Amino acid sequence: MLKCISASQVVQGMYVHKLDGAWMDHGFWKTSFLLRQAEDVQRLRNAPVRGVWIDTLKGCDVSPSVAPSPEQQVVAAPRPTPSEPVDLKVEVARAVKVCALAKRALIEMFGDLRMGRAVEPTQAAALVDEISQSILRHPHALISLARLKTANEYTYMHSVSVCGLMIALARQLDLAPELVQEAGLAGLFHDVGKMSVPEPILNKPGALTEGEFGIVRKHPVLGTELLRLSPRISALVLDVCLHHHEKCDGSGYPHGLVQDQISLFAQMGAVCDVYDAITSDRPYKKAWGPAEAIQKMAEWKGHFDERVFQAFVRCVGIYPVGALVRLASGRIAVVVEQNPGSLLTPIVKVFFSVHSRLPLTQVEVDLAKQPDKIVGRTTAQEWGFKRVDTLWSGITRGSGFPDS
Repeated sequence: MLKCISASQVVQGMYVHKLDGAWMDHGFWKTSFLLRQAEDVQRLRNAPVRGVWIDTLKGCDVSPSVAPSPEQQVVAAPRPTPSEPVDLKVEVARAVKVCALAKRALIEMFGDLRMGRAVEPTQAAALVDEISQSILRHPHALISLARLKTANEYTYMHSVSVCGLMIALARQLDLAPELVQEAGLAGLFHDVGKMSVPEPILNKPGALTEGEFGIVRKHPVLGTELLRLSPRISALVLDVCLHHHEKCDGSGYPHGLVQDQISLFAQMGAVCDVYDAITSDRPYKKAWGPAEAIQKMAEWKGHFDERVFQAFVRCVGIYPVGALVRLASGRIAVVVEQNPGSLLTPIVKVFFSVHSRLPLTQVEVDLAKQPDKIVGRTTAQEWGFKRVDTLWSGITRGSGFPDS
């Protein structure tokens, strides 16, 4: 029997059927679960949920002496319209929580798959929806924030990042809403096969041997086999998992497919996977800057589908948020916003003088409205800058994502 009670009435042993509230606000990523831990009970009691639906056939009932009444229902504070645009830093602060909860959810989901248990698609869909809503509020906040992951959280945060990139790219390609959702799910699960690759190989600080690389190359097939344990995972998601390392010139793996043999979604997965990989710190390689990554990817002829790659560039920008650029005025700036009218004239925050080699008063400059212009890319390493990411996000690279 289903019964709705207030969060203050939950106790250990109850089976939660549904929570009336936003997933990000209450932090429980599963749609239904047994309350086993005292800390989970306390977290739920403190959460801003309107009500808790329990299944009394699967767990404890509320005590008759404290039976719920309509007056006892907890009413959550009004939430902003999900698609309402917000300032970058406002959404970055919210995206930190989204990323933390997503990482926790993925650890559990990937663990279930590794142990041969099926993933419940509705639970994964809730996670994709939160990431999707973040990107609707600000298209660059979560995607840019996810680049700041540390090497030891790469496996899970890479999946979050690629999920966000796939959603943004699907919208840029004007795909139907249900396909945007599927693209997000595909990004979430595209690299699950890495769970079957030994950690010493994944985290090796030096170059892989031919044998080790051969093991890594098996991860698309291994991941597809894991996902097939979940019968409600779509063929589209399976295809991206299996073929996101294919290249248009046929030099990819596992099947050496060429151009039109590779589905649109696998081509999308290839671009999103590579961009996040090369802009992230890895045990064997420091991250490239986002603008440098776009430049390098544009030079890799035969790797990506040209139409898909150009759409991707329109998503993140020629100079993505967080990129360091040199201006004609002799100033160094960090990109803080894209200009919808021109990829070449983003909004930047100026902070350093090339001529005096001294910091400047930080000021935002809309290059679409000022005579100054970008004359080149640069890097933090070139100038010895520290904590540049705080200039646009307030979050420092390597700070990691909290667990709650």
